[in-house]
Amino acid sequence: IAEDLIRALDAQPDSGIRIVGVFDDRGDQRSDAVVAGYPKLGTVDDLVAYARATRLDLIVFTIPVTAEDRILQMLAKLWVLPIDIRLSAQASKLRLRPRAYSYLGSVPVLDVFDRPMADWDIIAKSVFDRIVGLAMLVALAPVMLVIAAAVGLTSKGPILFRQKRYGFNNEMIEVYKFRSMYVDQGDPTASKLVTRSDPRVTPVGRFIRRTSLDELPQLFNVIKGELSLVGPRPHALQAKAANTLYDQVVDGYFARHKVKPGITGWAQVNGWRGETDTSDKIQRRVEHDLHYIENWSVLFDIRIMLATPLSLIRTTNAY
Repeated sequence: IAEDLIRALDAQPDSGIRIVGVFDDRGDQRSDAVVAGYPKLGTVDDLVAYARATRLDLIVFTIPVTAEDRILQMLAKLWVLPIDIRLSAQASKLRLRPRAYSYLGSVPVLDVFDRPMADWDIIAKSVFDRIVGLAMLVALAPVMLVIAAAVGLTSKGPILFRQKRYGFNNEMIEVYKFRSMYVDQGDPTASKLVTRSDPRVTPVGRFIRRTSLDELPQLFNVIKGELSLVGPRPHALQAKAANTLYDQVVDGYFARHKVKPGITGWAQVNGWRGETDTSDKIQRRVEHDLHYIENWSVLFDIRIMLATPLSLIRTTNAY
């Protein structure tokens, strides 16, 4: 079936499709190393890693519709990717209404997952982020200067704290924050949860963490295109809930990385910011992140930004 699909796509040079390879969970005895002229590059697990590294646009799988269990197993692995996923209907005997299909050239496929943002949506969000982010940076510059002075004058060490985090499609980015901990007690990977009256946090740090003013330097990340103003918060490498890594607590956790992370988000304005000492808290945060991804619009972003100042006042579990 895969060979037939590949030949059909290759017969349409103007389709805009460039095939890069084939992935198959079956061993070499059942699946050739080369399929219709294209190499087998690995299994479905390998496909997830490959998609992270190469920025694929589209995955098409050719498992028969009747193989429901195999389809569900594959989708459980693939749905976390910010990629369009289609099921080839070329060889299926099931005939649906024409509107049920989309087409790759003349090849019919069933839409399984769409990337959350594409084409003009990406451009609109990027333009919004940079214009509003720059305006906020200019407007908040006096506040940031006061915070910088307070951090520098009350404890030794750099004013800014740089931390590696996972961003869009699990790419590694470096986010900026005002330093809120004593320099010799910093936690670059966020391996230990910050708690109430944590001795690692400076007096100034306690205030700017509670009010999220320590996040303001991330406006520079927004202007650089690494963060959005609104989106799921970027994931700290060793962040834990109840001493368990987030991605081990919540099934499909990395689906929240299907869009660019943000400074504020739907989870944060609904009270799910700050300490995540239980698995239920991170579960609820992820549920809100996925709701945002599925319902994104510029107006939704504006609504979240307007709600953020009030949510900072209401939230009491940020330390």
